[in-house]
Amino acid sequence: MTEQDPTKEQDHGYSSVTKPSEVETLLGALSEPGGASLVLENSDGRVLPVLVAEQVFGEYLLLDLTAIREVASELRGGHRFRLIGQAQGAMLRTPLLTIDNCQETDGRLQCRCDYPYELEVLQRREAFRARLRLGMEVGAILRCQEDGTHSQGDLRDLSLQGCRLELPVGSANMLTTSTPLDIELCFLNGARFSIQGIPKHHQVDVERQVVSVGFQFMTPRTDQERQIWMFVGEIERESARQSSDRDDGKLRSKLFQIDPKAPAPVARRDAQVYATPMTKRLASVAGYLDSELLELRDQPQLHSVHLSRYADRLLALYDEDREALLFATRCLFQEARLVRHGLSVAVFLLDMTVRSKMPRDACKAIAACAMVHDLGKGLLPNELLQAPRLDEAQRAELHSHVERLEPSFETCQWLPSSIVRSVFREINERLDGSGYPAGLTGERLGELPRLAMVVDVVDAMRRDRPDRPAWKIKDVYRHLLDRPERFEQRWVKRYIRNFGLFPIGTLVRYESDQLAWVQEIDAQGQPARVQLTDAVKPPDRSLGEILQGESLLALGKPQEEVPLSM
Repeated sequence: MTEQDPTKEQDHGYSSVTKPSEVETLLGALSEPGGASLVLENSDGRVLPVLVAEQVFGEYLLLDLTAIREVASELRGGHRFRLIGQAQGAMLRTPLLTIDNCQETDGRLQCRCDYPYELEVLQRREAFRARLRLGMEVGAILRCQEDGTHSQGDLRDLSLQGCRLELPVGSANMLTTSTPLDIELCFLNGARFSIQGIPKHHQVDVERQVVSVGFQFMTPRTDQERQIWMFVGEIERESARQSSDRDDGKLRSKLFQIDPKAPAPVARRDAQVYATPMTKRLASVAGYLDSELLELRDQPQLHSVHLSRYADRLLALYDEDREALLFATRCLFQEARLVRHGLSVAVFLLDMTVRSKMPRDACKAIAACAMVHDLGKGLLPNELLQAPRLDEAQRAELHSHVERLEPSFETCQWLPSSIVRSVFREINERLDGSGYPAGLTGERLGELPRLAMVVDVVDAMRRDRPDRPAWKIKDVYRHLLDRPERFEQRWVKRYIRNFGLFPIGTLVRYESDQLAWVQEIDAQGQPARVQLTDAVKPPDRSLGEILQGESLLALGKPQEEVPLSM
């Protein structure tokens, strides 16, 4: 039977054809040899050949399934499917159909299905690009047959003519060739699709450490073209499902569901080498924030379900190993500055709130707000963010990042408004009224924003800015302690007691001149476990031996922090 949708609401990018004569004409195109393909509902991405042997207007379609007998039993059992094809320069597909009668005739397996009174048509098929949204991850492997090099990245959009990939910035040297490159798209459910393409343009994003590459496909074969159509359609259906303001019961496309039996996921971050196992796990949260930042530029709303899911993941990582998580925040040097800062503030603020015995739901909401508190800066011109000096007008524009992002929280009903106000809106206020966006003074600020502003400032001052290098932690502490009119001294002192004079993630030079990364501190705030390094650079897999106890004492006393450009 034909799936009926009483609302007649179509997915983004598709139009509905219901006029009987037009439906009959379009179905006629599917009846041409090679004109139709069959796609099982919730399939693994396979596009199966099928012959529309006959159409009887208003009654049924007769399908020849001889070439796909392996799925005939599923179809006879009621498994729903769509017919897809092309007509009049457009991609078309039927609603979901089911088989209701089959018979063998002269060695041919022929089955009937209900006549579809409506078709969905995707216009501008050559130019239309289906853009992958947050949560629709598709990995990509790029290979050069000439020299055997390869790179791993993410699919960002797809059309019949080509695709756009994001690859690690080090992949740029692969893009100078005029020889076609092999592109393999890797879906979460294990479906794979291979095609050749030529890089036509690319742009390096230094901040995000990626190169965005537009590929033009070599002339696809008919079967490849149909496969691409199916992918484009599923991407658009999933995008429409996510955009729906109501729960209409649409199931998520199987292409974007993780199959535990499928090979390991392929993505840009999966190919990167991280300093510690915890850093790799935290990178998945960084990947969410990076995607959220890109989404906000096109659609100004936070994705409530994803924000909740990754806040839960952050809490789970904290429960697993507090010290490892704190150290991991200093190891994600490949990520954008806004992502690194948001994650670090979230983790350090989470640690303070957990140790203050706040309820777990409140800790989760606080961490979530901290993760995204600065993403509004991503909506500002890059020239403003990189300016070494700001005049009054530029400073006012920079401060507008709060108002730019604030409406996005309307979709996150699970976040208490008091926590959104305290962590997101008031984290940049100061007790003396010198902060922004409202210039609130101490009597109007609660305990949570007083704590949040301390955590935020410490992390910001320990990172490079266009107008200054990173500060040493001792100088940051002195700055806060010398300004009781701006910062709540009780929280400043509690922060120092909690994280010590050499916080986890600090690069320290010892009396022996040995460099080491602090990974744990003792009750006196001194390093209790460190990992050796020979280089003044962000931590990576080249880190050396881990020392604690007597072996750590052999290094002598810690002499100074070595600040890094991070």
